[in-house]
Order: sequence, then C-alpha cells, then structure tokens
Amino acid sequence: MRIIIPVYNEYGLNAQICDHFGRTPYFEIIDLDQNGQIIKQSTVSSPGEHFCEGISFLLNLKPDIMIAQGMGQRVIQNFQNARIGILRTNATVVKDAISEFNKGELVELTEGCH
Repeated sequence: MRIIIPVYNEYGLNAQICDHFGRTPYFEIIDLDQNGQIIKQSTVSSPGEHFCEGISFLLNLKPDIMIAQGMGQRVIQNFQNARIGILRTNATVVKDAISEFNKGELVELTEGCH
C-alpha cells in the first residue's frame, strides 16, 4: 500500500505535515506491507508553487491513500474520481499519521476547506 502525505520539509518520518495541501513544498511517500510495516519511504518535491492544478503529478506516483490535514473540494473530487482514498489527520508529523492509519483512527476526508 502506498500512502502520500504533504509535508513542509525533507525529514522523512519526522517531517512536519503541511496544513495547506495546495502549497506543500514536498510529499512524503510511504510504502507499507500487509502488516502496516514501512518497507520504503522517500520524499519528492512538489512540481510548483500552487499545486492544486498539478494533480497528475501525484496520480503518476500511484498512491492508494492520501493523508492530509485538509484540501480543497476540487482536489478531493479528482482523487475520488481516480479511486484514491483520502484520509484526514490531526497529526503534525508523518510518523504519527502513519501510526493513526495503522490503528484505524483516521476518517475519510469528504469536504474541502474553503
């Protein structure tokens, strides 16, 4: 399973989750095995200053799940159309969001920020 999380910095599991999806400078890519263990992780730069229009960049990374603190309704709809799950977290760092995911504590993000 591949999870992608928008982040402010390149600190891996300790990276701070970006609270504005469309302006995130980086994305943390986490691959989990069937037991929820991390088998691979990497960080990629966002392709532009305002990312909301560049959804194809993320779709090419083939995520199963996006975890974010929030995102706009249009981006949510694009991910839903691509059958990519979108989960909301209140965590501030990647490792905590992954822990919440593994415990089943995250909820589906269905409404965009305004």
